[in-house]
Amino acid sequence: MAQRHLDPTDPTAAAGPPPVPAGGDALADYLRAQATEFLRALRLHRESGAGAHGNGAHPSGAHPSGAGALDRGRGRGPVPAPDGPVDAARALRRAARRLSGTLHTFQPLLDAEWAEAMRPELAWLSGTLALEHAYASRLDRLLQALHRLSGSAAFPAQQAGRAAPARAAATADPAPVAPLVPSVTRPSPADRGNLTVGAAKAGALLDRQLTLARTRAHSTALQALGSSRFHAVADKVALLASEVPLKDTAAAAADLRPLAAAARDRLTDAVAALPLVTAGNPYNAQALVHGLSPDPAPHPQDAQWHQVRLLLRLHRYALEVLAGTDADGADGTTDVRLLAAGEALDRHRDASEAAAAAAQAARTPRIAPATAYALGVLHADQRHEVEAARYAFQHSWRKEPIRL
Repeated sequence: MAQRHLDPTDPTAAAGPPPVPAGGDALADYLRAQATEFLRALRLHRESGAGAHGNGAHPSGAHPSGAGALDRGRGRGPVPAPDGPVDAARALRRAARRLSGTLHTFQPLLDAEWAEAMRPELAWLSGTLALEHAYASRLDRLLQALHRLSGSAAFPAQQAGRAAPARAAATADPAPVAPLVPSVTRPSPADRGNLTVGAAKAGALLDRQLTLARTRAHSTALQALGSSRFHAVADKVALLASEVPLKDTAAAAADLRPLAAAARDRLTDAVAALPLVTAGNPYNAQALVHGLSPDPAPHPQDAQWHQVRLLLRLHRYALEVLAGTDADGADGTTDVRLLAAGEALDRHRDASEAAAAAAQAARTPRIAPATAYALGVLHADQRHEVEAARYAFQHSWRKEPIRL
């Protein structure tokens, strides 16, 4: 299909074909559907043994070490479906993100006090549950890059259901708790032998730092899921599944399109402010200007792109509300361009955070020069991945929307 290049500041280019008109009732239906998904994911999460207090007590009072729970690190007990806790945690995050984003976009139609109190709590929950997965994926990404840059054999792919890291199992409570995400497969001694000395030590340093961060994130998530704060959020979501607190009776008949258009316009303005001309070049030397800075703050070029990623997500959620479905294409109106742009921005986020992790590891005192050099090469490689993601974004964003 022929694709024409468009001005990214053109609102029609960002929106695609006009959405189906929807009123406040469509908003209520969407919120109820996402609340139901949240509660279903929570039930699956608890049944899989992943939802627990930090001391191993299940929020419902049942012990997580019953049938279906196990100590993965020590291999005791029956093995549950490896993706059960992972899928449940992912579904929880997904529903929480959509609820929070929808409350942000369509807040004028909802009870203001309720929406203001609910939205940050959902954002807190989604962010807390996402940390462990983020650290595990970051470590996997960096170790894969080290093997690729060293020209050694491919690093073993991440596998679900494998044993958790040994140190996490050693420090775990006697009551076993299944991890929220599958562990990352560690390289065997033979695999590490294929690396140079500096790359092997760099991988070991990253393994220690990110595994420790992941273990702490796992404990934080368990504590959050057993806290009174989470139970308060779950209770409010349960009420939302049956009754949506609209602002007034007129809100039920209100047109949602102006609020959805406002979300689209915010995205369009943010994209217009991006240096897309620079991103159009396969190599952006300015991306490495701050690579040797002692300041551990995020890369100055990344903030704008992260903001566009959030605004793109809000825009997609608004389109879901108007279409009466999610963005997976159940209604047959998926905008392929938005999906491709979102995937590029996700890769951008992953690569930028991986580069920051490599830079942070390189600041470790008293590491060998060969280790620091390997981490520097790894940092530069991930910054090039950032530029590749930016190039992919601008390439997809300028194309004509294609709806399937």
